[in-house]
Amino acid sequence: MTVPFGFVVIDKPAGLTSHDCVSRMRRVFGIKRVGHGGTLDPAVTGVLPIALGHATRLLPYLPGAKSYRGSIQLGQRTSSDDQQGDLISKQAWPELNTAEIEAYLEPFRGRIQQRPPQVSAVHVQGERAHARARRGETMEIPARTITIDRLQLLSWNQQLGQIDFNVHCSSGTYIRSLARDIGELIGCGACLGWLKRTQALGFHEQQAVPLPDRDNPALTTPPAVLAPLTALAHLPRLQLNEEEQESWSCGRRITAHQDQCQPAPKPLASDQQESDPSQTDPSENKPMLVVIDCRGEVAGMAYWEDNATVKPKVVFNARG
Repeated sequence: MTVPFGFVVIDKPAGLTSHDCVSRMRRVFGIKRVGHGGTLDPAVTGVLPIALGHATRLLPYLPGAKSYRGSIQLGQRTSSDDQQGDLISKQAWPELNTAEIEAYLEPFRGRIQQRPPQVSAVHVQGERAHARARRGETMEIPARTITIDRLQLLSWNQQLGQIDFNVHCSSGTYIRSLARDIGELIGCGACLGWLKRTQALGFHEQQAVPLPDRDNPALTTPPAVLAPLTALAHLPRLQLNEEEQESWSCGRRITAHQDQCQPAPKPLASDQQESDPSQTDPSENKPMLVVIDCRGEVAGMAYWEDNATVKPKVVFNARG
């Protein structure tokens, strides 16, 4: 059996962890090498990219920005900063109009400092914060720099105290923290009501398919696999000739010039992010590129060692 090589974009249902979805896809495709990009909390729905086979090696090079649609519930403070946590306090929210809500949202646009939730996967003294929080510990989690490129007010319901919004943000942003901090600024507290991810790692909700279901025969057929290049459109590409492909498959450097690369298309305004770490090699901090073989398929990932030398980083179908 040919092992699939590519991505499936799942519309994750509520109630399952991201790992649950990976386990389901392993059974559906009958393979062990499956991974996901961008963990979603069990209560959160939406876009969950699943990498199959060797495509798992491409996950670090996909664009990190994400988009969400959701609701903030004013007047409630919880242990997890969403409605799945224990209620800490409850109070009335003030009378507000949409212009005032916009004014409260404005400080959270752009590059800001954000403190992750107590119930999160952040490591605190070598242990996940959520594990310590569940033992009743309260931790001082340092703030980190994140970027919120777009924070759009969709509607404001005074009677229910709910702010519906769209947000496009950098990797590492906690929308639960955003809800909490907006509530603190307003003065009544807040938590995340509901959340759906609409874009992640360059994939959009229009590409998402239902998670295959063991108990529903109509949903047990393996979904179509998206080609790896679909996920790498944000990076420039270098096409190899036959001689270069021979060297590449042996892990050798390639002599080339940057003007030989096909440039990455300019991103849509909604996908723009001030700085995307996927565009540079994590260890060398040098520009990444996708290497294409003679058949037009992904041969691997590389970075520019200098202006005329391409150094392999990931080589598919390498020769021993």
